[in-house]
Amino acid sequence: MRRTPHKHIRGAQMRLICAEIAKESPDIVAKQNLNSQELLIEGHDCTQSECENPDTAPGMVLPFETDFLSDHKVIRSGDEIPVLITAPEERLGAAVTAMNSIHRNSKANVVFNIVTLNESVVHLRTWLSKTDMKHKIIVFDPKILAGKISKDPQKADTAKPLTFARFFLPVFLPDAEKAIYLDDDVIIQGDIRELFDTSLKLGHAAAFSEDCDSASSKGIVKGAGNQNSYIGFLDFKKEAIKKLGMRANTCSFNPGVFVANLTEWKQQNITSQLELWMERNAKEDLYSKTLADSITTPPMLIVFYKHHSNIDPMWHVRHLGATGAGNRYSPQFVKAAKLLHWNGHYKPWGRAASFSEIWDKWYIPDPTGKFHPIRRHTEEK
Repeated sequence: MRRTPHKHIRGAQMRLICAEIAKESPDIVAKQNLNSQELLIEGHDCTQSECENPDTAPGMVLPFETDFLSDHKVIRSGDEIPVLITAPEERLGAAVTAMNSIHRNSKANVVFNIVTLNESVVHLRTWLSKTDMKHKIIVFDPKILAGKISKDPQKADTAKPLTFARFFLPVFLPDAEKAIYLDDDVIIQGDIRELFDTSLKLGHAAAFSEDCDSASSKGIVKGAGNQNSYIGFLDFKKEAIKKLGMRANTCSFNPGVFVANLTEWKQQNITSQLELWMERNAKEDLYSKTLADSITTPPMLIVFYKHHSNIDPMWHVRHLGATGAGNRYSPQFVKAAKLLHWNGHYKPWGRAASFSEIWDKWYIPDPTGKFHPIRRHTEEK
């Protein structure tokens, strides 16, 4: 019998969470999807009985209240392309900017599935009401991670709940057969349909860009050792890792951008496998001691070892957030890239990132005024 990846999220627990959200935000109703056990937050003026009992709440799509970019509307065509992206409160501007870059560079029928925490729902909805981007907001319950992440206080900052949302794709997208996952610190310059159309080999549940076969392979993360191969992420002295028989010099991949075949993902119980290795690491400390902040990478490297497809390297040009990124890539190469990823310390909404002017092009100001990029010229005024 196949194990249900999220059997630990019981219906009663989900109803309790729904009720708490409805109580805290009377203008929002939490809708429980009983089939997927996902929690969607959707705009709706609900009655008291509806809000208190999410099982009877109307299943309506989040309304898109649009008064921004009305002159730029285009006719969207084709089947829906599900894109999942996370949006922590302090980085909402990153997610909205990444989404806008996709939206404005494609005529595809993209649906953005934004995973956030309950505290950010109202802020995010206010921001997105100024756009015409088709979206759903999904609330992530950190309780799902109990017993799966290290309790080491030194690692607490890197173990932020939303980082692990990518592991639960089928839960958030129960009806999708294929989907794209994106980190929030990206800008898309190509047509997202091209990435979505990436061909996955038979039996493969995901496609990534490997760290050894692209211009991004030049990037060595300062202070984190060589993170182009498995030995940069996993402790090969540990017996549990030795028993897997993996080669330490195997080229790694970056899971910040990937295309997933969710049918294969579910059939192979990928989520359960990832959860298993999270639990084992929490108990046995299996990750490399030189690991930087890529704590989601090691379990994915194990589960997808020599069993994944590849995406076009130009669809994941990364390390733009690393030291010296401005010297690593020419402006011509950056302009030609289909997707830019500022993984590393320096983010494009911060003061010292390279190529931040590209990110600024797609930034939509926060109507609440809470989020704003830091720029040298604004400090000098």
